[in-house]
Amino acid sequence: SLVLESRDRQKAQRELRHKNKQLRTTLKQLKETQDGLIQSEKMAALGQLVASVAHEINNPLAVISAAANNTTVALKETIQQLPQVSQKLTSEQQECFSELVNCTFDTQLNISTREKRQFKRAIRKQIEARGINHADSIADNLSDIGVYKQEQVESFWPLLQAPEANWALHVAYNIACLNLNHSNITHAVKRASKVVFALKSYAHYDHNGQKRKVAITDGIETVLALYHNQIKQRSIEVVTQYPSTSTAIICYPDELIQVWTNLIYNAIQAINEKGKLQIDVFERQKKIIVAITDSGCGISEEIRSKIFEPFFTTKPVGEGSGLGLDIVRRIVEKHQGEIVFQSQPGETTFRVSLPKEIRDL
Repeated sequence: SLVLESRDRQKAQRELRHKNKQLRTTLKQLKETQDGLIQSEKMAALGQLVASVAHEINNPLAVISAAANNTTVALKETIQQLPQVSQKLTSEQQECFSELVNCTFDTQLNISTREKRQFKRAIRKQIEARGINHADSIADNLSDIGVYKQEQVESFWPLLQAPEANWALHVAYNIACLNLNHSNITHAVKRASKVVFALKSYAHYDHNGQKRKVAITDGIETVLALYHNQIKQRSIEVVTQYPSTSTAIICYPDELIQVWTNLIYNAIQAINEKGKLQIDVFERQKKIIVAITDSGCGISEEIRSKIFEPFFTTKPVGEGSGLGLDIVRRIVEKHQGEIVFQSQPGETTFRVSLPKEIRDL
């Protein structure tokens, strides 16, 4: 009987080891399936972004192309005309010309068109009061060069009253164009680089699936950069409030970025036009809280209990898989966090709470 018991025990142990092996294999396959599902949903969202991202790249390229062409024309004329300054202008006029050229490097690129028109009108009246001809043309050139203050004009009277005034203003304008084109190219390159970096960060897939310490706000800014064109087209005001302290947590960053993608995309879709998207990030009780609020139509009472269910969607056929918020919930729970929402017409807030470090279970 002891021999039989021993054989039965050994057989039971073998079966148990086999079952455990099967269970480990099943769990591994389940994790791989879940990871693949998250990546597939991410790529599906990226597919929707292609047109927007292409626009975000084409715009800076168009700016660079135009600026390069303008630079060619302005540079050619400047090289021809600059040596003539000492021949056509007196010493006093040359000093005024030098001051005028310096204004081209102080141009306020963020000045509005309305403000520029106001400055131009004030300068034109100032010039007309002095009895100088072509006041409108001179005011145009001065404002384009970067002269926006009436007191600045006072120091240029010797030049503006000279017979070669229009010629000198045109030379200074060409120099201003060179500086402006340089600034436009620099800004366009930075804009394109930001979009490419955002796209690269978004599409990145960590095959090792390792936790890393990253700032929550970095992922949010990546998503906002990718949706910049859609936000602009809908005239949506984006307001972000981030803490001055670090928002870094130990997490799976490739998965968390999918959370922000779904929530921000849903918020954009809920806002018809000229609405507001507000993102607040703050720390509370060793947790990072992210609140994403839109001024859209709200979530109706009858579907609120279903929005986290798999395959539930309010979008037309072909526009949504219905897995977005289900995946969001799964990712948040994987990070031992919580997602809740509040909604009423004109204001919907999704609040994600994440611990700064995931506990090993």
